[in-house]
Amino acid sequence: MPPPRPLPLRSLSRRALPAWLVVALVVPLCTALAAPLDTPLDTPLDDQARACPAPGQWVTDDGERHSTAALMPELAERRVLLLGEQHDRLDHHRWQLYTLAALHAHRPSMVIGLEMLPREAQPALDAWSAGELDEDDFLAASDWQQAWGFDPALYLPILHFARMQRIPLVALNVTPALRGRLAMQGWGAVPAEERFGITPPAYRERLTAIFERHVDLDDDPAGLERFIAAQLVWDRAMAAALADAARPGNLAGPDPLVVGLMGQGHLADGDGVPAQLNDLGLTDHQSLLPWTPQGDCAAPAEHADARYVLGDESAFQPADPLRLGVLLEAHPDGVRIVSVNEGSVAEQAGLAAGDVIVTAAGVTVEVPADLNLILRRQAPGTLLPLGVMRDGVTRERLARFPPAS
Repeated sequence: MPPPRPLPLRSLSRRALPAWLVVALVVPLCTALAAPLDTPLDTPLDDQARACPAPGQWVTDDGERHSTAALMPELAERRVLLLGEQHDRLDHHRWQLYTLAALHAHRPSMVIGLEMLPREAQPALDAWSAGELDEDDFLAASDWQQAWGFDPALYLPILHFARMQRIPLVALNVTPALRGRLAMQGWGAVPAEERFGITPPAYRERLTAIFERHVDLDDDPAGLERFIAAQLVWDRAMAAALADAARPGNLAGPDPLVVGLMGQGHLADGDGVPAQLNDLGLTDHQSLLPWTPQGDCAAPAEHADARYVLGDESAFQPADPLRLGVLLEAHPDGVRIVSVNEGSVAEQAGLAAGDVIVTAAGVTVEVPADLNLILRRQAPGTLLPLGVMRDGVTRERLARFPPAS
């Protein structure tokens, strides 16, 4: 294909904030992605009260507005595109789906990378894309609840689109266990084959400066390495997987477009995954984010190469899942409560730190994801019986969830 034309967008490397701040259906495109024709932006993005962009428009980082029809051909010429999201926002996932469909129409040779799953889930993704698994089998084979935990219904339309088009899906993430090893032991202590060949991350100088503002480096030199690994391994792992997928002929033909779906914090003002891609030598990438303008239409502070303007879709947002209000950790007998939030359902049920939840609704609880799945199915205004072990004795407690507001 001809060399890509540069988009009129500012370089990703010009602004940066540390990525460590983030550690914790298809409808016809002619209507869903329709937008007014390209129009120049006469007022700066931070002063748009008189000229708020309309839903369906794209606003690029130079302040220009574009229709989907005008912008997609140029975006489709990139090697890698990063589509950010807030994980629990239905409208963000719909935007990702529509954008994937529009890009695919211009460049059918495509790979989709998913932050949601670790490398160990790759066989399940391959089987899903090949049409060999149904939804339940895929969710079980990928260990979705344990690996990610967010409602799979938010992501299944995208997964079905990839399956229908036989688009390769790539697991971008690594397990929390591996992230923990890299953070505690350092990169040199984990063999390359056990970290999937992922190399140490870039931009050490910036993180070193951050670390030194809070900790005396002379007092804890090893802590710097743990800090850097903990903050950056996630971004480096995803960047490495994206760069590998973009290699000609690796997954989807000689010249694929690789689209990564991930939390918008990993795009972090050009830092995070974009900076790691640059360090790996892959500089032909762009970051795209959804944007729901508020009040005065002031643009978000963080950088993105282009933003898709959403209207108010809150009426369609699923209700938040019910929450006990506890912090959990694994335990041989179930899940152990580390802390209980004040005023929470758990506190009202008499749960306390140190308790071990062994059953919920009569179902054995082995990992926190088991309890999360049960809570997702629980209706507001109902009781949830919990088998709770304290001091070696198991008793039933009733969690009383308030009715829907």
